[in-house]
Amino acid sequence: MGGRRAPAPALNYRNNEFMGDMAAWRLSHSEDNEEQLERLRRNLRRAREDELTPRQRQMLRMYYDEGKSMTKIAMLLHVNKSTVSRTIARGRNRLKKCLKYSF
Repeated sequence: MGGRRAPAPALNYRNNEFMGDMAAWRLSHSEDNEEQLERLRRNLRRAREDELTPRQRQMLRMYYDEGKSMTKIAMLLHVNKSTVSRTIARGRNRLKKCLKYSF
């Protein structure tokens, strides 16, 4: 009828072959950073032991390593949730300061 064409379908990035090719190219041309990651892991372990207070270490372990929520940590340690939040934030900031040159 009227000679109008239907608009071209938009690219579907999920199924787009081009995106898969780009991901494969990026992977093949990326640097191997395993050495840097291992150094960062080693420095993180050391910083957690040397730079954090025992309470910060305990709460960071419970939150990140054990996957407990801040509410659950607060309940287990009989403190307010805001105390847990502040303690974790302070510990995280200390670790960032210690590790900022490890990257």
